[in-house]
Amino acid sequence: MTNDCSRREKILKPFHEKADFMNERVAAGIEANRKGQLELRVVDREGRPLPGLRLRLRQTGHAFKHGCNLFMLGGMESEAKEAAYRERFAEINNLGTLPIYWTDLEPEEGKLRFATDSPVRYRRPPVDLCLEYCVEQGIEPKAHCLNYDAFTPDWLPRDTVSVKRALERRFLVLAERYAGRIPGWEVTNETFWERGRTDFYWDPEMVEWSFRLAERCFPQNELIMNEATVPAWEPFHHNRGAYYMQIERALAAGVRIDTIGLQFHMFYPAGREAEVTPTFYDPERIFAVMDLYAGFGRPLQITEVTIPAYSLQAEDEELQAEIIRYLYSMWFAGAGMEAIVYWNLWDGYAYRAEPGDMSCGENYYHGGLLRFDGTVKPAFEVIRDLFGRVWRSDCRLESDSDGRAGCHVFYGDYEVEISGAGVRETRKLSFRRDGARDFELRV
Repeated sequence: MTNDCSRREKILKPFHEKADFMNERVAAGIEANRKGQLELRVVDREGRPLPGLRLRLRQTGHAFKHGCNLFMLGGMESEAKEAAYRERFAEINNLGTLPIYWTDLEPEEGKLRFATDSPVRYRRPPVDLCLEYCVEQGIEPKAHCLNYDAFTPDWLPRDTVSVKRALERRFLVLAERYAGRIPGWEVTNETFWERGRTDFYWDPEMVEWSFRLAERCFPQNELIMNEATVPAWEPFHHNRGAYYMQIERALAAGVRIDTIGLQFHMFYPAGREAEVTPTFYDPERIFAVMDLYAGFGRPLQITEVTIPAYSLQAEDEELQAEIIRYLYSMWFAGAGMEAIVYWNLWDGYAYRAEPGDMSCGENYYHGGLLRFDGTVKPAFEVIRDLFGRVWRSDCRLESDSDGRAGCHVFYGDYEVEISGAGVRETRKLSFRRDGARDFELRV
């Protein structure tokens, strides 16, 4: 694909024209929403303050969730690629989206693919295999998706009564096996298609019914509503948008929706980039949409992200990375935002295409963070840099006469190295927006 300066300028024009607005909102939002004042007090075994000790507060992990889907775990065609997939995934992610698509989890009625040794299906690793990996790597799993009409199995009759009865069984079986192991569950997904596989898809109460059932089956879990890119972002009519009104109606009916999900797949042909980017890459619109949904008082997630590169050319890959840096920075700064999930980690293994065929399906977009040969793209490096360096706190302090020291840091997990006056010890602590802010370190 030919890439010239004019194309790059057209695509990045919204970011550049509104750079002052964007940078101010990002800086202020990160300070207000992603960071807080952490206070330490160092005391001896009897609780007496220890002044003059050196303290290094080093962040080891983020409270903010950043991830990808885990759909190719166990599915790479060679041992080397499988090892690389496992290593690269853990390098930049603390959240993994697990596939529980009904068509693939239960391809035959009553025959569920939970166990690690289940029959192989492309892009659909068994849930147990994913959970083993997540536990091993300290990655939080999230389930996608309980009721997704587009992936209703062929063996199920299409009438509403049959679908509701089968969904009740499905929710209960999943809850019994995984409610205690998978914190977050996407309950509904992409409910604005113009077509439906089942009669129940057109039921006016489909969304409310699904969340009420989820609340009964998953009373302690995070229940997430997920919606496609266009309903969430493009026809932005403030509180008159379809997705906004869908949420508003459900909440007014007493339905428990814990988290609001917004997809961001730029699935547009290369020739339409300049046509659609004034809408999707406009910083004022991006913050307006986030501010609108944050008004519901629920956490927000960017649940699925694809930013195309369209080719292997260096200019195209650099442009993909630059767009990701802008978007991630705005999303990270958003009030209420708790997660960003990039979709496909690795090029060549996307939906509706054979592995390695970059001419069709979602492979066409070259939207992954790694090339098909496993080499790292600039986009991968951007995400690694943002969460591994730019948005990391590393503070060196000294305790005062009362043994106290404090600093303004990112919410996350920390190691505190304490040294001086014959003391050399390390402590760990978890700093969360809704948790403790004052920590006593007894040495």
